[in-house]
Amino acid sequence: MPQPIRVAVYGAVALLLASCSSSRAPEPVQPGGAISGPGNYARPHKDGAPWWDVDVSRIPDAVPMPHYGSVKANPYTVLGQTYYPMADGRRYQAVGTASWYGTKFHGQATANGEAYDLYGMTAAHKTLPLPSYVRVTNLDNGRSVILRVNDRGPFYSDRIIDLSFAAAKKLGYAESGTARVKVEGIDPNEWWAAQGRPVPMVLAQPKMAAQAKPQPSAVQVATAPIEQYTPPPQQHAAAVLPVQIDAKKNDSLAASGLYLQVGAFANPDAAELLKAKLSGTVSAPVFISSVVRNQQILHRVRLGPIGTQGEAQEVQNTVRLANLGQPTLVKPD
Repeated sequence: MPQPIRVAVYGAVALLLASCSSSRAPEPVQPGGAISGPGNYARPHKDGAPWWDVDVSRIPDAVPMPHYGSVKANPYTVLGQTYYPMADGRRYQAVGTASWYGTKFHGQATANGEAYDLYGMTAAHKTLPLPSYVRVTNLDNGRSVILRVNDRGPFYSDRIIDLSFAAAKKLGYAESGTARVKVEGIDPNEWWAAQGRPVPMVLAQPKMAAQAKPQPSAVQVATAPIEQYTPPPQQHAAAVLPVQIDAKKNDSLAASGLYLQVGAFANPDAAELLKAKLSGTVSAPVFISSVVRNQQILHRVRLGPIGTQGEAQEVQNTVRLANLGQPTLVKPD
């Protein structure tokens, strides 16, 4: 089977805390170095936002560079549909919905063999040649980023492009999950000419993913004109859609006493992760209260009931010292 292909993120994403980890991960490095994240990274079963914190404002855009080797633009089939990538994407333009993908694929091979870094400035596209470069603009706020397209997807929706978590964060839609964007292909030579600088002769190469051992069930494509991709279904969290909230679950705790909220997540897995961390850190009851806000479900991680203001202050200090967030007093709604 060819290198794994990423599937679309359906928009279930976390409203990130300052950090949900006891230690901060290193900042992203230039192409060719190690990818971001903890050294003992364990890939989760479901996709979502990272629990380690990196300041995305310090992450530079991808630098468009001419590609002198062969590009990956051969036809391929996914879920019964065959895609025919374009040979040249420098004049490509499209408007549509963008999503993002994250922890499930962090460190895994992209479609052209590079290691996916959720804090890298990259993207997945169904038909652009790999690699290529695009400018993606969020039409709601005018923010734009330049990305290196090195992966295939999204396949499970009508989304036109799937961005890295960092790119979605910089464009301002990591919390909402999707955004209406404009995608424009970039001619690297023209881009450098616009900067008034010559094209550099050498640029650090992106980190390639470790080669996986061949699987007996892999489809042989060496002589096939069309590659067969089989992305695993249901890998991303469910779409963020308004649904009926279980009132009994939210009313399981008494309304009396003080309550602290540590985080609010669109991704229920992220909420469960924080709940588990808090349960092992504080003595106060930890629970998840779900509510619909702005056409999406938020899973709020809360502590309480807490008897006195002094006890609440002690719990706040404990959570802060554990680097699990900044608890704030809330009404028990």
